[in-house]
Amino acid sequence: MAWRDWVRTIEVEPSIYAADFSRLGDEIETLLRGGVRVFHFDVGDGHFVPPITVGPIVLKWISPMILEHEGAIDCHLMVEQPERHFEAIREAGGSSVTFHYEACDDPQSVAALAREQGLQVGLAFNPETSPEDAARVAEGFDLVLCMSINPGYSGQEFMPETIGRIRALRRLLPEGVFLQVDGGIGPENIREVYLSGANLFVAGTSIFGREDLPRAYRRLVQALV
Repeated sequence: MAWRDWVRTIEVEPSIYAADFSRLGDEIETLLRGGVRVFHFDVGDGHFVPPITVGPIVLKWISPMILEHEGAIDCHLMVEQPERHFEAIREAGGSSVTFHYEACDDPQSVAALAREQGLQVGLAFNPETSPEDAARVAEGFDLVLCMSINPGYSGQEFMPETIGRIRALRRLLPEGVFLQVDGGIGPENIREVYLSGANLFVAGTSIFGREDLPRAYRRLVQALV
């Protein structure tokens, strides 16, 4: 399946990095029953970003329940040499990989290696990178991820200047390329982000930081309709 099959006009993606890992399976199951289709899975290597997060070992345990519900796992690789991880991500059940513009010299060649593994592919770029630079190499990608925080840690505040970056990126990208935003997304800003041109929204603490996870997810979705 492809992103166009997963996305129902827009998608709010709960970021597993913000979950309670002592109850991870239960929380994912609860959100699946609440209507979630796409989950965001952050991989940090301790080099490209300071923290070492989760990886294929965790992914292989959670992917069956998500894929059995016809869901998808959007793997955000905050790593150096992302191509080294594609095979392991695919074998563990990942659906798509997004790697960083700043982590490779030839994004098109790296994307081709992801395609060889049967993965969908996205291109992320950090706040210090211009939308113009990212869009210049985005041909052939399924999505482009505009970071609204510095990558690495969950719970950061949304950078207000991201709104202008989203608008610029949307003007530059072909219509069929999804525009994703990650970092500080909550009910107070998700609609403005949507109106600026985004259609994929990664939400961590604004979902997993609440007691009622499905209600927190639905609140975000309802802000978009």
